[in-house]
Amino acid sequence: MSQAAESSGRAVVLLSGGLDSATCLALARAHGFACHTLALSYGQRHDAELRAARRLSGVLGAVEHKQVNIDLDGMGGSALTDASIEVPDEPGEGIPVTYVPARNTLMLSVALGWAEILDADQIFIGVNAVDYSGYPDCRPEYIESFQAMANLATRAAVQQGRRITIQAPLVRLSKAQIIERGLALGVDYAETVSCYRADRQGRACGRCDACRFRRAGFEDAGRPDPTRYQTPA
Repeated sequence: MSQAAESSGRAVVLLSGGLDSATCLALARAHGFACHTLALSYGQRHDAELRAARRLSGVLGAVEHKQVNIDLDGMGGSALTDASIEVPDEPGEGIPVTYVPARNTLMLSVALGWAEILDADQIFIGVNAVDYSGYPDCRPEYIESFQAMANLATRAAVQQGRRITIQAPLVRLSKAQIIERGLALGVDYAETVSCYRADRQGRACGRCDACRFRRAGFEDAGRPDPTRYQTPA
């Protein structure tokens, strides 16, 4: 194995169109990375977030945006992909039904492949383990484990010594802290879509987990909530 190479200055940023991933992209750009944004259409029940991701990629200065289609709808098992499972209004016990099995693993795997093709050595993902729904693939130990695997799996790492770093800059921040950082970097959160039940116009339901965490974040930060709701929040 050759000596570790210098950073290429390129990064793949997973961009869902939501508040966290938009902030993550803004942070990556602020650190000087040439960002290539990646959104996955995995069978989610609305596409408003995918359209938001494309808009945000351009507004926040990414080099290019790519959307990859993976059909998790066929497997079901999540309220976000299976129309027979309702998105709950109230939090329940344990990991909620909005958890999508293997979603972050698939997203990071696709990002890893594209990073190797681009000769990028950074992958940014906006997972958060503080104000979130308890998903197991949003924890720091999961990110660390995926990074270890990634550097066993790529030709770039094994043959060229170019290691991949998985950056999760929001993982230990509260939602209010994330919002403050994003606002300082000029993120327009009115353009983001976080809701699990967003309508075709990207307006939020105001009741699901994602809406509750988002609204509480703006309240805790003492900032106006720019979210567009289907009915008055």
